[in-house]
Amino acid sequence: MRKIILFIASSLDGYIARESGEIDWLFTDQDYGYTEFYDQVDTLIMGNKTYQQVLSFGEYPYKDKEVFVFSKTESGKADNNAKFVNSDWLNFIKTLRQSQGGDVWLVGGAQLIHFFLQHHFIDELILSIHPIILGSGIPLIISDSNLGTKLELKNVKSFDTGLVQIFYSIC
Repeated sequence: MRKIILFIASSLDGYIARESGEIDWLFTDQDYGYTEFYDQVDTLIMGNKTYQQVLSFGEYPYKDKEVFVFSKTESGKADNNAKFVNSDWLNFIKTLRQSQGGDVWLVGGAQLIHFFLQHHFIDELILSIHPIILGSGIPLIISDSNLGTKLELKNVKSFDTGLVQIFYSIC
């Protein structure tokens, strides 16, 4: 079975982006394990807002990967970069997990992460915590008293920039 891995960054106070969606506060001075991680995945999943944000960065960075964009509004759409999934997300994910291939990167955003946590679809979490407090923004975890997700610590790495990377498996 293919693993679904959430590889994501957050501020110290748990935000993955500013309220506007901007991620200008993320460190880009080092690789922080990104290349090694990226090489192990062959499929990416992201929400439509995250996809639109990626498109705004200029040249599309995931041309060598299969990309699925989960959207509640786009119907059967595909473009040069991605295929859109707008219905029956549960069966799509179950089928994807059973298919041949490498690991799957759950890129974001917050609503999609919440959906994956609710349905226990995330196998591993790699969280890069940046030493910044944003005070507000888009939370990594949407509050839900029913989540109750248990994590098992696998590794911790710290960098001279103050960034801390935490590796968990999800029980």
